[in-house]
Amino acid sequence: MVDVIIAGCGPTGALLAAELRRHDVRVLVLERETEPVSFARLVGLHIRSLELLAMRGLLERVREHGRQRPAGGFFAAIPKPAPESLDSAHAYLLGIPQPTLVRLLEEHAIELGAQIRHDCAVADVEQDEGGVTVELTDGERLHAHYLVGCDGGRSTVRKRLGIGFPGEPSRNDTLMGEMEVAVPQEEIAATVAAVHGTQRRFWLRPSGESVYSVVVPAAGVGDRAEPPTLEEFRQRLRTIAGTDFGVHSPRWLSRFGDATRVAEHYRLGRVLLAGDAAHIHPPTGGQGVNLGLQDAVNLGWKLAAQIRGWAPETLLDTYETERRPVAEGVLDNTRAQMELLAEEPGPRAVRRLLTELMDFEEVNRYLIEKITAIDIRYDCGEGPELLGRRLRDIEVREGRLFQLLHRGRGLLLDRTERLSTGGWADRVDHLADSAAALEVPCLLLRPDGHVAWIGEDQRDLDEHLSRWFGEPAP
Repeated sequence: MVDVIIAGCGPTGALLAAELRRHDVRVLVLERETEPVSFARLVGLHIRSLELLAMRGLLERVREHGRQRPAGGFFAAIPKPAPESLDSAHAYLLGIPQPTLVRLLEEHAIELGAQIRHDCAVADVEQDEGGVTVELTDGERLHAHYLVGCDGGRSTVRKRLGIGFPGEPSRNDTLMGEMEVAVPQEEIAATVAAVHGTQRRFWLRPSGESVYSVVVPAAGVGDRAEPPTLEEFRQRLRTIAGTDFGVHSPRWLSRFGDATRVAEHYRLGRVLLAGDAAHIHPPTGGQGVNLGLQDAVNLGWKLAAQIRGWAPETLLDTYETERRPVAEGVLDNTRAQMELLAEEPGPRAVRRLLTELMDFEEVNRYLIEKITAIDIRYDCGEGPELLGRRLRDIEVREGRLFQLLHRGRGLLLDRTERLSTGGWADRVDHLADSAAALEVPCLLLRPDGHVAWIGEDQRDLDEHLSRWFGEPAP
């Protein structure tokens, strides 16, 4: 029996496996696909995800395979630059092919000791007080103390447990792919500019020599398990743009919809959900992969604490109470963005008004911080504005703050140089640094980089150490 089985080795499952291995949790990851997908769909990693990768020493490894671009123009594709002085050392977007991201995260998890089995699909799930039994499609039965479903929007784990997935079905499908074109770039640019004024879900963007990324509204709602054909692209391009641009030789073709759903529960006994298994939404704003990565980092240390035996009684339940409202917020902002992309006069008028409002820095900043997830504040009690929020990568005596979080432990940042982690030293590191770039005397960071306590009193600190890190060791 292993400690945790993870169903699905996408970005969420791979990162979660690595997070658990940092705490010596025995992890087995099951991935239904034999090999990574062949098409290189690009995903954009937003500020908070980049910060989390930096906290685990992964950012440089990932960044060398991606392309940086400014952190602006995300909300409903309204072309506004990022506001000045965003509160992050990583205030940019990193575009990277999703198969590359998965490969890098999977390699990292294996380096830390995770077991990953491909061509293994979950067929059934049973659980009792002692653990979880996972039956594979070939009849093999595996046992673990916990199971985490990271197996996508059609999650078998979620369905077998009977967890509801309420929301709205897809109303609009969009075709997306990469293919070669047979007309000059100038002609493409002129046509796209003319059409894009009224059809926001349409574009052709160069992604290589004679190769373009093509996005065009579908004729209706189809089966997303079946990829569209090149002829469907040609027909829709002729309908929307008056020409099919001579598209040919597709690299990959897919369709996506605007279905919006969130699981009724993120935890049922010894089974938890993360990533698309817990929430799906339109891709507007590019938040999907980021939301899953952030789920993984929030859950990883809490589940590890439960397995290692030091978790406070309610710690694992805070995964749902913290992350489900974040997902609901993403669902709402993607709903709003889809309305702003509609072609009717009303949505177009609202879009024009919002475009004007985003000239105010406060509005633009509010929307950018929402999309990039640096506005999140968890409930860590009453206190200063920083309490419950993530802390940026500040300068400390040891170099940079995030370098001290590579092991996935808590951190006491002590400017008084007189506090102690005492019996929690096996779970929480201590940096006494009177010159740290902070405006508060001391703070306690959770392993996910969120501020759990601010103050300078040892007794008060001990109470909060107990709240987040359990009973002290003898």
